[in-house]
Amino acid sequence: MDWTRLPLARGTVDRAAHRRADPRTLVDGWADSSTRLVLVRDGRLAVHADDAGTRLATPAPQDVPHLAPGRAPDGTVRVFLGVGADGGAVHALVLPDTAGDVDIEGVPTGPADPPGVIWSTLRDVGHLLDDEGALLGATAVGLAAWHERHPRCPRCGARTEPATSGWTRRCTADGSEHYPRTDPAVIMAVVDDDDRLLLGHATHWPARRFSTLAGFVEPGESVEAAVRREVQEEVGLPVGEVTYQGSQPWPFPASLMLACTARATATRITVDHDELADARWFTRDELAAAVDAGDVLLPMRTSVARALIEQWFGGPLGPSD
Repeated sequence: MDWTRLPLARGTVDRAAHRRADPRTLVDGWADSSTRLVLVRDGRLAVHADDAGTRLATPAPQDVPHLAPGRAPDGTVRVFLGVGADGGAVHALVLPDTAGDVDIEGVPTGPADPPGVIWSTLRDVGHLLDDEGALLGATAVGLAAWHERHPRCPRCGARTEPATSGWTRRCTADGSEHYPRTDPAVIMAVVDDDDRLLLGHATHWPARRFSTLAGFVEPGESVEAAVRREVQEEVGLPVGEVTYQGSQPWPFPASLMLACTARATATRITVDHDELADARWFTRDELAAAVDAGDVLLPMRTSVARALIEQWFGGPLGPSD
């Protein structure tokens, strides 16, 4: 496993952060024919999917029907994401969920979709996008979620509005600036002395879905301490050695997944029945057989969990999806 090539951590984009404070950045970019848009609606990305593969739909502003020249429709948020590989600016355009709205005569009132676009979640298509698309998609989805969840100032309760080219929100009453947050979370492949892998089934998951254990890092806690605490809390197992592997953003809505391997020093599982409904040890042959039989459904390929499982297994496991 190349931990520098995790599905949502592959790309590099010049974020050109020095341009965010310039009030002309969004205005000029909107009028520039070389600008590309990453469209987000209700947490979904606009993509093209055909025989050539799956890729972000990145139209120019003037190529999106119903967008007024020089500005985005009411209820949208724009974010300057940076400069793409082609040298043009890339903006995220977060659209209101008005796809089904019509007027009294049945005419759609919301912004029309560019031709050939479908709306897909980053979970479903992140691993299928190219490097730049994966990074831009993860950034756009994460910032869209942050803007949606922070309409008011945490200091005084007044409304906030986007500022700094979409990278901050400014309180309309006291002028304070607020920045996007990222919550560190550990996700770990726990193995025992016989090199069996521990997988758990969360209480809210569909039947037969199993994955690695995970949890948020608490204040005052190291990554290693978080791994040991989460494993102890969820399955009652003590953990010795913890090894960090890599990380990727997980904008659902604002996590950074820190992938680790961990060695359990005992094997008797005590499921908490709060977060987990079941947990099991698997040998490689047992897991392969369970996946082939449909008794175990693995996490999606965009996730770090799938990477951890397949690193332990020694290669791809289950359908290519």
